[in-house]
Amino acid sequence: MALEIERKFLLPEYPEQLIQDGELKIYTQQNIDQTYLAIEDGQELRVRKITDLDSGEITFTHTFKDGKGISREEIEYFISEGLYNQVIEAVKAIPLVKKRLTGEWNGTTVEIDVYTQLELSVLEVEFDSLEEAESFKAPEWFGEDVSTDWKYSNKTVWKELQNKSSK
Repeated sequence: MALEIERKFLLPEYPEQLIQDGELKIYTQQNIDQTYLAIEDGQELRVRKITDLDSGEITFTHTFKDGKGISREEIEYFISEGLYNQVIEAVKAIPLVKKRLTGEWNGTTVEIDVYTQLELSVLEVEFDSLEEAESFKAPEWFGEDVSTDWKYSNKTVWKELQNKSSK
């Protein structure tokens, strides 16, 4: 299993000026539909439909994550469109939809997720080690560090979306 080490920040506003000034270089733009299949005790199974907004290419993934906090075990692999559609049909859930921009700021790779069903934008930074993650000094424009605040985890936001849709 691969180890995912990341910190998440509550992005207060879209960094349009940094992009225009060339300080934040955007490399990829994707739409991601994310649906959870199972969530229990720090473990999760999910599927994603990922559309590259530049090329139009669509890929599908299945992911297992285990752990809590900024460091978790992760296995992710590609699946077929047919398998993805079967799973989505079986769970009959509303996917969490987000636009993801991946870019570079000051030598650091950042991912900005703008959730289309919610008024929420976050910025994530992945690290090679726990020490690197813990010593990282985020600039003010990243916003509040919500790395360990489960209110902003994708699975919590997805659960809230399911509850709203069933009312």
